[in-house]
Amino acid sequence: MTIALITGASRGIGKATALLLAQQGMRVVVNYHRDRQAAQTVVEEITRAGGEAIALQADVSDEQQVVAMFTTIDQSWGPVNVLVNNAGILSTQCRVENLTAERINRVLSTNVTGYFLCCREAVKRMSTEHGGSGGAIVNVSSVAARLGSPGEYVDYAASKGAVDTLTIGLSLEVAAQGIRVNGVRPGFIYTDMHASGGEPGRVDRVAPAIPMRRGGQPEEVAQAIAWLVSDNASYVTGSFIDLAGGK
Repeated sequence: MTIALITGASRGIGKATALLLAQQGMRVVVNYHRDRQAAQTVVEEITRAGGEAIALQADVSDEQQVVAMFTTIDQSWGPVNVLVNNAGILSTQCRVENLTAERINRVLSTNVTGYFLCCREAVKRMSTEHGGSGGAIVNVSSVAARLGSPGEYVDYAASKGAVDTLTIGLSLEVAAQGIRVNGVRPGFIYTDMHASGGEPGRVDRVAPAIPMRRGGQPEEVAQAIAWLVSDNASYVTGSFIDLAGGK
């Protein structure tokens, strides 16, 4: 049975993805950083529907915690076949001239280092060169990587630019080892993340400037992720799907 790890799966896009992959018959690991109750609620929703899921705490920016999480999955169910790198943070809206090194490094450590660490551990288990049976990785980026998020989150946008580069480079590195690596770039999606940036109603504010005139739902992003990790996308690697309503 396919074992899928979704980081940052207690809410938003991660939660929607966990629910959908479980619905499609995968065993799902719901990773969370702080909100154990929210993660447990996702697990309970999956099990009530007849699926299998466990919640595992780990700060993906911490190398030891990432290694421990993958080891626990190995011992509980076996090696991961699917990785969805989704855990990410941003800080309150701020211009570059007011950024601090502490803030920049905090964003990069989760959004970039965390993705690298999880990819590293997944490749060690999936790669046919290491005795694995292959697998699929999807990195959740953002259209911010293209748009730059001026006046708001250039540091976050830069972290997602790094994620795009990781996706391209890793996809080429492991293409002959049975591993596909792709990315999704969500745009303005209705999630709690905007509250972290100090503007809970941000999606509604920018909606008129989106060609489709509306924000997106986490479930719409989850559908793209589910396709990329499925056998239906068996010849797709190093690619990106933008989910931004035309933005």
